[in-house]
Amino acid sequence: MRKTKYGVSVDLQMDVDAAIKKTTDRLKDQGFGVLTDIDVQKTLKEKLDVDFVKYHILGACNPPLAHKALQAEEEIGLLLPCNVIVYETGEKRCRVAAIDVTAAMSVVGNEELTPVADEVAHKLAAVMTSLSEDFSDKE
Repeated sequence: MRKTKYGVSVDLQMDVDAAIKKTTDRLKDQGFGVLTDIDVQKTLKEKLDVDFVKYHILGACNPPLAHKALQAEEEIGLLLPCNVIVYETGEKRCRVAAIDVTAAMSVVGNEELTPVADEVAHKLAAVMTSLSEDFSDKE
């Protein structure tokens, strides 16, 4: 598993479509639903006639945790849902990455959000760990 200042990612040995299915299943296991699936490759082709790798942005939401966050900060919806990306890195290889919610919500400066952000971050890390353990690209 790889960490950056704003997210965590894993490399998987499967195509993007299979990874989206596995990621969606693992998100569901942690109480998330996928509200949106933006097909970036399709959009760039349609709007700009640009070729791009398979790249999806999934908008994941855990309703009870989203509700807690909204109770603590009405405009936190600007940072919702939690983005998870799945994109092609090679033949039958892809990367799945999730936002670091703790880092993203820290910009708000509302301490009431910290426990919610930490819980969401823990759940997203569990998704990444599960995917990594079962499907990681070990080459």
